[in-house]
Amino acid sequence: MFKNSFSKLVNWLDTRYDLSPVKELIQHKKVPLHKFSMFYYLGGIALFLFIVQVITGILLLMYYKPGEESAFESVRFIVTEVNFGWLVRNIHSWSANLMIFFAFAHMFSVYFTKAFKKPRELTWVTGFLLLALGMGFGFSGYLLPWNELAFFATKVGTDIAGAIPIVGSTIKEVLRGGDDVTGATLSRFYGIHVAILPLLFTFLLTMHLFFIQKQGMHEPDSFKKLPEDKKRYTPFFPNFALKDALLWLVVFNILLLLALIFPWELGIKADPFASAPAGIKPEWYFMFMFQTLKFIPAHVLFIEGEILGILGFGVAGLVWLFVPFIKIKEKFNSKFDLMKWIGIVIIVYMILLTIFGYVSSSTA
Repeated sequence: MFKNSFSKLVNWLDTRYDLSPVKELIQHKKVPLHKFSMFYYLGGIALFLFIVQVITGILLLMYYKPGEESAFESVRFIVTEVNFGWLVRNIHSWSANLMIFFAFAHMFSVYFTKAFKKPRELTWVTGFLLLALGMGFGFSGYLLPWNELAFFATKVGTDIAGAIPIVGSTIKEVLRGGDDVTGATLSRFYGIHVAILPLLFTFLLTMHLFFIQKQGMHEPDSFKKLPEDKKRYTPFFPNFALKDALLWLVVFNILLLLALIFPWELGIKADPFASAPAGIKPEWYFMFMFQTLKFIPAHVLFIEGEILGILGFGVAGLVWLFVPFIKIKEKFNSKFDLMKWIGIVIIVYMILLTIFGYVSSSTA
């Protein structure tokens, strides 16, 4: 009965909207099977966690009140009075961190399998911009509870942004809504977090998914070199989709366990006139940059160390964004995979600096 009703619904829609492209996708889309096939799931996990972010974020918006006098109290009301409000907030916070983690993992898997090469250059560019926006979500959302740690971390973060040559002071003033971190800053961050970033993210995500569907799954060079009779594929629907859904279920269970076992503390309300507490640190995905800036001397030749570090990260980000357009001579590359070792060095650097940052802050 259900199958018959579903068929009637599909036929009703088909006669009005021509579902042949969707049917073609369902019937013919296939996923290559090779030793790197597990990497195909990383992007889907990041997408699932973004969906969790949207749902939990909407639930939190029903009770959250932005404002210097109301933000902290509204979050405290959510976690103490609203039914399962504490759980929704914990899931929102943990899913944000896990989304960034899987986005990084997805990006590096694409990099090492060289899935950014022609004709997938724009898929890489939109993916990188999505990661940057995801980190922007983390930075803007960090202040919204208006607690002491978030207040001073935002102060430090906007000070760093203010050190950018030429445009830094303007960026700092726009972010803060003035000279200092105040209720105006909270209102700015709230608007950025719930309106501007979701709009940009949804637009880029739509483009990113369109590119993937249009070009299909990337096939590594080792897979392409196989004879046609040796290549193995699996249908996207239902085989791959069901495995993807099962993995989403596993990730959601892990998310629930993290939310239950390691809840996010609310802390104490921000006091702009209080001294900064010890151990101020950014979110883990900013830690390697924060720690790098601490290592750079106050002055390097005639340039301030902080400005030099910011410029260095800006240039590195642009180079990483345009990786698909950087050409390396195949003759040299065949003897020594330079791009592979650059990626390994970057990962090791990020991990070591992140660990050192947390260790040094805990022992300070």
